[in-house]
Amino acid sequence: MHARLLLGDEVIAQAAVDAGLSGIYAYPGTPSTEIMEYVQHSAEAKERQIHCRWSANEKTAMEAALGMSYCGKRAMACMKHVGLNVAADAFINSAVTGVGGGLLVVSADDPSMHSSQNEQDSRYYGNFALIPVLEPSNQQEAYDMTSYGFELSEKTGIPVLMRITTRMAHSRASVTLREKRPQNKLSLPHDPRQYVLLPVFARQRYKKLLATQTDLERESVTSGYNRFFDGTDTSLGIIACGIAYNYLTENFADACPHPVVKLSQYPVPKQLVAQLTAKCKKILVLEDGYPLVEGQLKGLAAHPGFTVCGRLDGTLPRDGELTPDIVARALALPVTAPVHDVPKIVAARPPAFCKGCGHTDLFLALNDVMKDYPKGYVFSDIGCYTLGALPPHLAINSCVDMGASITMAKGAADAGLSPSVAVIGDSTFVHSGMTGLLDIIIENAPVTVIISDNLTTGMTGGQPSSAYGKIEQICLGLGLSEERLKVLTPLKKYHNENVSALREAIHSKGTSVVVFRRECVQTAARRAKTKQP
Repeated sequence: MHARLLLGDEVIAQAAVDAGLSGIYAYPGTPSTEIMEYVQHSAEAKERQIHCRWSANEKTAMEAALGMSYCGKRAMACMKHVGLNVAADAFINSAVTGVGGGLLVVSADDPSMHSSQNEQDSRYYGNFALIPVLEPSNQQEAYDMTSYGFELSEKTGIPVLMRITTRMAHSRASVTLREKRPQNKLSLPHDPRQYVLLPVFARQRYKKLLATQTDLERESVTSGYNRFFDGTDTSLGIIACGIAYNYLTENFADACPHPVVKLSQYPVPKQLVAQLTAKCKKILVLEDGYPLVEGQLKGLAAHPGFTVCGRLDGTLPRDGELTPDIVARALALPVTAPVHDVPKIVAARPPAFCKGCGHTDLFLALNDVMKDYPKGYVFSDIGCYTLGALPPHLAINSCVDMGASITMAKGAADAGLSPSVAVIGDSTFVHSGMTGLLDIIIENAPVTVIISDNLTTGMTGGQPSSAYGKIEQICLGLGLSEERLKVLTPLKKYHNENVSALREAIHSKGTSVVVFRRECVQTAARRAKTKQP
């Protein structure tokens, strides 16, 4: 037993290794990326031969983790909250199939959208799938919960979701480590039909999942991660979920004077809520994310004078992450660090491309070609190149979800928009763009797909891209004609050549793909520093 100073993401990774993990599957996405990276750089993980390669997307990660669990081994799938949308099909159905070895799914939510398209709350997925959700309030609890999550998964026979947020993922604290557990031995399901979700078997499995719900709620009471703290001031009762419990305690030098339910495991334990409502007629719900618990309490209210406040009634902001100051205001306490207006002389500094980035030269060429057309003809995707929407380029008009550039461009072309152009990165292309390109090729739709290949997954720090060395073969394998595929180098000295080739592709009839290929300047610099080939 010894202490380590770790990020929240690193805590979960170390805990999984210590708990007998056999495989971790993930797609990079802030704020979850460091979980996989920690395992990849762990000497212990290498010694234990833990599988730790990046997956093509979150769906493949979830399914591979389920496959390892099928063999009786402990597995973990990690992603950011919007990645859980991609994995949702396998995730929801894994609750019905159940598991063999413990299966822990870690979803890192991003309240305030620091690096995301939305603020969605992964607890709703756990509620929807009818599986237990763990939401640690600090790093030590995250470490302990990871081991407990695997145990709970094997005890109940269903996967467990661990939900963290950006502040938990990217803040650092000292944690005490446990003794290491050996990996599970290989074992196959006792029931050969367990993973066969034909309706006749799925109905039986679903009934079993429903029958487990009472045990899951009982576990929420007995595990120790949910606790009731009594208080002398019963004018207000508080439910503090996950990291919000930390924000609550930061506002009091001593214990909070109000009765408090600390909630870090779901389903919501009605027994602890009843203890709180028996003492307090007004309940404040503190939760970092959507008003999940607040909404449930409004439906569970058992007393005539029972009121609930939180995000839904305006006591807390409806959007954005919680902070100790926001919690202080909700409790009518003095704010420790008042926020001052930023002086007007301080100019905003929006994100921009790195100096020498190949995306810059791509957009310079694209903008030259598109001068003859009004704005609204270029659909883009999620990656560093999305910054092309900002000045000085103002080159793109959409960023919705991974892979949507290609399919949105197709829909626009179907509607009569011409030209219709899609811009997508190499990693995003293999993540979610290939099937959209297949749709376009099948119909020979008048769409030009521009793949900006920087030979890495650049936006999340330069992880290996599943597209590396494969893009042309993939496009041709999907049925694209060779004459409709061009590969260009985005450099200023090739600007006129690139403009000419891109103009020809955009003005041609039918489907065309143009690959702009140049290594990310950041990974190139790191490679040069380490003298890698």
